[in-house]
Amino acid sequence: MTDRDTTRPTRRAYLRAGAIVGGGLLAGCAGSSGNANSDTENGSQDGANGSANSDNASGGSASDGAGTNATAGGSGSYTATMAPMGDVEFESVPQSAFVIFPQYADMAVALGHGDAVNSVYVPEMSGTTMNHYYDRLDGVSFDWQGLPDPLSDGLAKEQLYSLGSDVHLADPAHAATNDNWSQADVEEVGANVAPWFGNFYSGTHAEPPSSYRDSYQYYGLWELFGKVAQVFQERQRYEALASVHQNLRSSIETGLPPENERPTAVRVTLSEGSFYTYHLNKPGYWLADTRPLGANDAFADEDWSDLWGTVGYETMLEADPDVILHLWGLTPNYDMTEVRSQLANHSVGSQLSAVQNDRVYPAGMRYQGPIMNLFQLEMGAKQLYPEQFGEWPEYSDGNPYPDIPDDEQLFDRDRVARIVTGNQ
Repeated sequence: MTDRDTTRPTRRAYLRAGAIVGGGLLAGCAGSSGNANSDTENGSQDGANGSANSDNASGGSASDGAGTNATAGGSGSYTATMAPMGDVEFESVPQSAFVIFPQYADMAVALGHGDAVNSVYVPEMSGTTMNHYYDRLDGVSFDWQGLPDPLSDGLAKEQLYSLGSDVHLADPAHAATNDNWSQADVEEVGANVAPWFGNFYSGTHAEPPSSYRDSYQYYGLWELFGKVAQVFQERQRYEALASVHQNLRSSIETGLPPENERPTAVRVTLSEGSFYTYHLNKPGYWLADTRPLGANDAFADEDWSDLWGTVGYETMLEADPDVILHLWGLTPNYDMTEVRSQLANHSVGSQLSAVQNDRVYPAGMRYQGPIMNLFQLEMGAKQLYPEQFGEWPEYSDGNPYPDIPDDEQLFDRDRVARIVTGNQ
């Protein structure tokens, strides 16, 4: 990348107090580690090999969430803390936030700061999908039109300077792996524009770049949400939403049938005659909407070198899952009517039990924040366990999340809307 003057003062009055270790590049999203059986918000976290695999939260009990690690400094300044950045000092609440993946945009909306988001990955897909959920929350929406896609031409340092954000809700370790980025570029942007505050590799428990491993920790989705709540000084909203999530998780856990009575399932994306297949119960917040549901992963024994495997129709028929959850099915990128038609009209696909029993369902996005996670947990529970949680209603492509009757909802929409809009 082009050299820039790194000696001039920061463009925003935000200081990076945490150390960012230097050197080294490693392609992201390779491999995974961690304890797949750990599922507590306060699980142990030992650097990059930590076992935190949490999707759970109980209000403000997690001190590493929106709790005691958000410390006040002088003259109204305060510090938010998260690996791999360490302590990050802010002089005031950010008014503009650079976002790559939509889980951080969803977090900002949930905390009442959606207007601060100034970029998001594939805005039409991310924004439309988020609003499919928000349509069921009175007064909640995300204005994505006009936002740039930070990855449309690769992560560009010039764009970060142009946006002049108050915080970059992105992982410096992941940024350093992008083409034409060096550790020096990461440090320059953090010093001259605004601090980094993100944690990418908790999504899959993949290994971070070698230069970051000693300082890295893995967080559950709701613990990560608590960290972002520190940045926006929104502990009350975080705790209120975490309580809704805890109640939903408790209801699901109580209602689950015994493991030997649960269906086999796969999470896939059908593309050009092949199934991109993802595990259901591995570590990482990308699976925060499937792991708590405890379905039997039809490909659990497969150890793919990447984060997913690619299988054909014959292999899928050998596994013959009871339920097919089609990733991205609730986004505008896929037409579930067409997906079902392709399966039904294929000589092998038509033999799949899930196809014959009408159990091919749309799933949401892996890049889920807290609000998306609430809906996607409910959606998956109904799709996998209709006898326990009520049947998933018919979904029409391109429409908002179905309007489920009040007595069949697994969490209170009005409560969530009041929290997000500040009317609780």
